Amino acid sequence: MTFQQIIELVGQIIDGAGVAVIVVGAIAASASALRTALRRSGPVYAPFRRFLGRSILLGLELLVAADIIRTVAVAPTLDSVVVLGLIVLIRTFLSFSLELEITGRWPWQKRADASAEADVDAE
Repeated sequence: MTFQQIIELVGQIIDGAGVAVIVVGAIAASASALRTALRRSGPVYAPFRRFLGRSILLGLELLVAADIIRTVAVAPTLDSVVVLGLIVLIRTFLSFSLELEITGRWPWQKRADASAEADVDAE
């Protein structure tokens, strides 16, 4: 097996892991939401979205890693680097959008201090 074949195989394995994370996450999020809905033990929609969004984010990170490995290690031509750049740009935009949907803030925004929030609530 040549180096390029090994790298291609590694990229395919990481691609498969990324897809598996998204699929398993969607199934687990759906099962959790269904269980919560049937028990009527709390909110369903917001926890479902958070769980599913986190699964998609992790899957996207794995898919980007696989693209980088295959593009840089196997065939670093100008065309493949441009395609990789576009893929990473699109997936990064998706990741930022999902992060905003899940947490309500951009990834670069710091988490509000709990004591500062308590002070605001007291006023």
